[in-house]
Amino acid sequence: MRHEGRGNRKLIGVGLCTLFLALGFSAEAQQPKKISRIGYLASGDRADDYARLEPFRLALRDLGYVERQNITIEYRYAEGKLDRLPELATELVSLKVDVIVVAAGDLVVRAAKNATKTIPIVMTGVGSDPVNAGFVESLARPGSNITGLTAFGTELGGKRLELLKEAVPKLARVAILYDPAIPSAVRDVKGVQTAALELKLTVQPWEVRGTEELGRVFAAMGKQRADGIYVPSAGPFMRANEKRIVGFALKSRLPSMCNNRAAVEAGGLMSYTADTLDAYRRVAWFVDKILKGAKPAELPVEQAMKFEFVINLKTANQIGLTIPQSVLYRADKVIK
Repeated sequence: MRHEGRGNRKLIGVGLCTLFLALGFSAEAQQPKKISRIGYLASGDRADDYARLEPFRLALRDLGYVERQNITIEYRYAEGKLDRLPELATELVSLKVDVIVVAAGDLVVRAAKNATKTIPIVMTGVGSDPVNAGFVESLARPGSNITGLTAFGTELGGKRLELLKEAVPKLARVAILYDPAIPSAVRDVKGVQTAALELKLTVQPWEVRGTEELGRVFAAMGKQRADGIYVPSAGPFMRANEKRIVGFALKSRLPSMCNNRAAVEAGGLMSYTADTLDAYRRVAWFVDKILKGAKPAELPVEQAMKFEFVINLKTANQIGLTIPQSVLYRADKVIK
């Protein structure tokens, strides 16, 4: 009987241990997983941003992040009102997001930088040289809470002008249409002016500060009789008026060099720029590293490695331009 009592006590002990372990595992299983918060700050609006956001979301999913499961993304759009950027950046900081992705150029990066010195900020490769802009100490060691991608937008000015010259051999005078409120656009214009000297081209910069000025500038450009139009780093105002600018170029039978693929799809002649979709996929990698504990100060800023040259052959036909085959062969995409 004594042995039987000891056996029962052992069985009860084993049973209790099993129960406690089961309860422990159950409690652990019921513990909610940490949901990381990503802030997303852009100068434009959600509709214009969809094409860029999709590869970002897909890349995050490939890395194991699914919205409303283990991450949430707080979107803030200035909708072209640049003076709202500081307010929107401050909102994201107050939400205590884990990282802020800045989906535009210098003004957006600066707004986020001024709002926080601690929350990591990831650039998407739009804007000017982040070292010259004062965002990071160097590309290899950012030394601050900012890292990500850079396309060195101002460095592309010379290449774009060269491609426009090759596509239009008789090109002599180029009108540059830009928003002076966008720092990267101002620097881009300077880069184009330098390249123009080497290419023996005359450039005519035209500042456009608001929608009401476009008609006046278009009329003045018509009188100057340029051979082509160059639209440098855009900004929300220029993007909002992209179709109108492209429409003017088509009506005036002027070949245009645009700063993004969307403008070419809307009727612009050509664009040469960093591959935005590829850049946004890479941004997801930076976000993943930061959420896993990496410090942005020690994550080197990466330069864009993939560039895209797009030509709209339909537009070329509309304006009576025959693009040399040597130029067409170099295009990554030809719209027919």
